[in-house]
Amino acid sequence: MGYRKFSIRPAFCALQGELRPIDRLSGFFLAVWLLSMISVPIQQWAWGEEAVLRGTIIGVLLQATTVSVILLRIWPARRALTLGLGIAIFAWAIEWIGSSTGVPFGSYHYTERLQPQLLGVPLLIPLAWLMMVPPAWAIGGRLVRCGPRWQFVAVSAAAFTAWDFFLDPQMVHWRLWVWDEPGGYFGIPWANFAGWFVAAALLTVLLRPEPTSDARLVWVYTLTWGLEAMALILFWGLPGPGLVGLVVMGAFVVMAWRGGKGPCP
Repeated sequence: MGYRKFSIRPAFCALQGELRPIDRLSGFFLAVWLLSMISVPIQQWAWGEEAVLRGTIIGVLLQATTVSVILLRIWPARRALTLGLGIAIFAWAIEWIGSSTGVPFGSYHYTERLQPQLLGVPLLIPLAWLMMVPPAWAIGGRLVRCGPRWQFVAVSAAAFTAWDFFLDPQMVHWRLWVWDEPGGYFGIPWANFAGWFVAAALLTVLLRPEPTSDARLVWVYTLTWGLEAMALILFWGLPGPGLVGLVVMGAFVVMAWRGGKGPCP
């Protein structure tokens, strides 16, 4: 097997002007989301901590919208809608079960800071799953192009779980949720990450998404990685989780861009 030179040219080509309108639309939302997230530290400096929460909520809404538009490009509308609703419903259900019983993540509860809520689960949380589960599927699709289905499920679930090495310490730091028994990863129980992996794998098994290597979704994953690392290390005072996430999630970023997306031999 010959050496394949690392290139991100396919991703840039995916954003060129000759694409169909829905592709330009996804590019527009991607740019607006990116600008909104870059502005969050500026908002914190100007208006304080509450502005960070508002900026984060807007960022989740924009990123979820961007991913939804991309799903409409990849799959027929009915299939994209089924996947999007499936992710949101599953996410709310597993978070309600988790915060009520401690399974599968460990014992935790949401505070009142993130509103509105349904049975104690903020309605923004399913959108946070929606904005990152399909990008994780794209990572799995790039890394497991020709392997058995279980490998795609496992790699996608691991890519999704890698994001939580950033997310959980950040959300606890902002007092959006609280662990009843803090654990060994900067206050986060290690069992939480096993729960994320199992939940993401179960979701992928239930929804059975067709593996995709779409460059736009890989870009969403990549930009999320870069923004999270920069924010935690430089602005939020969480250099430990920032450096760990930089390595763990970054490993999937590097492997995905080096991986192929062509047909199986």
